[in-house]
Order: sequence, then C-alpha cells, then structure tokens
Amino acid sequence: MFNVAICDDEENQRELVKTMLISLSLKTNIDFQITLFASGEQLVSHYKNVGDTFHILIMDVEMSGMNGIQTAKEIRKMKYLDVQIMFLTSYPEYMVESFDVVTFQYLIKPILPQIFEEKMIKLCQYFKALDKKYVLIKSDYEEFLLKYDDILWIEVIKSLTIKNKLKFVTQDNAYESKGILSGYAAALKDHGFLQIHRSIIINLLHVQKFAGTQVVMLNGTELPIGRSKVKEVKDAYTKYMIMRIQ
Repeated sequence: MFNVAICDDEENQRELVKTMLISLSLKTNIDFQITLFASGEQLVSHYKNVGDTFHILIMDVEMSGMNGIQTAKEIRKMKYLDVQIMFLTSYPEYMVESFDVVTFQYLIKPILPQIFEEKMIKLCQYFKALDKKYVLIKSDYEEFLLKYDDILWIEVIKSLTIKNKLKFVTQDNAYESKGILSGYAAALKDHGFLQIHRSIIINLLHVQKFAGTQVVMLNGTELPIGRSKVKEVKDAYTKYMIMRIQ
C-alpha cells in the first residue's frame, strides 16, 4: 500500500486526483491510502505533528497562502527526503524552481488521466525497486514502511493478549507489530542487523560501543547481549566495520 497526500486548495481538483488514483487502483491492484489537504499549511502541520507518513505528495503549485513549492521546501527542511513529490500546475515556468525540492514529476493541467497513470505507475515501480531497503510492519490500525537505516533495534515485548509482539525502535518513534523475531533476524542479516539476544536484534549501523555484556547504541540505550553470544556479536561488529571501510 502506498500512502498518498493530495494537497490542493480547490476541492474539485482534490477530488479529481483522488478519482484518478482510485481508477488506477482498480486497473492495477495497486493500493493507495489517500489523505486530502486543502492547503500547504495543513500539510506542513501534519508533518510537524505526526511525522513522515506519506510515500507520495501530489501538490498543486498555485495555492492561496503557502504555495506548493514553499510547502515542499518546508517539508524538505524537516529532513523528510524520501517522500516523492509530484507537482500539478497550469504554469510551466515554475518547473525550474521545483527542481530545488527534488521533484519526481511535474504535470501541466489539465491533467490527462493516461499521462497521470503512467507517471504514478513509474513512481510505484520506483518504490518497489527500493523494497530491499525497507521493511513493512503492521500495527493494529496502520501500516508503516520503515527504512532499514532508520531502525535502531527490534525487540520482543511481553503482552498478555498478543502473541509474538515486537517493537521496532527508530530515533524518533517506536512501532509495535506482530511477528517472529527469528524471521526478521534471517531477513535482515545481510543488511547490517544482528541478533544479540533471544529477544533483541540490533542495527550495527547504530552501535556506539560495547561494555561487557551490553551494547550501547548511539542514542545511549544499553541493550543486553546473550552470554553465549558476546564473542560472536563483537566479531560480527568488527567484520561489519571492516566491510564499511573498504
């Protein structure tokens, strides 16, 4: 599923783009979760309060108040660099300015459904090509696409009601999901992750140091290493660092 934000100050334009996305979904079985915003200010506020929840932003350039390019600049300033932006406009002279915010596509209104669908399919293919760098986790109500490099560690958490409950920890958030830790350990082994304890997998990218039978992560958190794994973990980290330097 791709989370898409449509930002346009004209309701009929928001609904038009939404309809085209729904039509594309029916034709291709690509799932879109669509959120509508009536202004750039609303979208920026979402990023400030909720964070990075969208894969794709489809924005009108000309909007009252904060225009599309100003909105994109504010979002990029917050270091949200992975979200892909598609601009819609009636004025091609904005195209050069839009390059400053790393734009995926720039479409001139009126938008032809066939052209829109072609560009969206290419964009979805781009994300699928990045699948090896992302992990999709599901909470009770939402799905999250987490970049491998953003995950600090994954741990088993105890729950009286949910079996196999896991917590994915990033620098800014923690996401809970169901899953088998050993399955993630195997899937992520070639991406710099290592199981250091029966209930913990760490991302070696975020290790600060080792202290006895604990590993200290870059955010200062101390995590236990299984007694039988201490040498294995330290050897794996040394090998990982050598490979990064080469």
